[in-house]
Amino acid sequence: MKRIKAACLLQTVHFLLKEDMPHDAAVNAVKGEVAQYKAHLERNRTKYRITEETTQPDGSIVLKVRKQYNQHSTGDYLD
Repeated sequence: MKRIKAACLLQTVHFLLKEDMPHDAAVNAVKGEVAQYKAHLERNRTKYRITEETTQPDGSIVLKVRKQYNQHSTGDYLD
């Protein structure tokens, strides 16, 4: 028999600019989308840690996130 002792996801999420908007508005929309994503993680009580947040030259944002998987224990993944 096997049991999962700890589980964690490592995700790289690229928040892209919308092409049908002016550049400044698209950059602000991406910043809002990132804030919404973080708020969603908090609201769902997902354990997470953002290991890297990089703004690209075009204004898009790349997040590298370690987060809890299906309410499993995260062990020392988030330390």
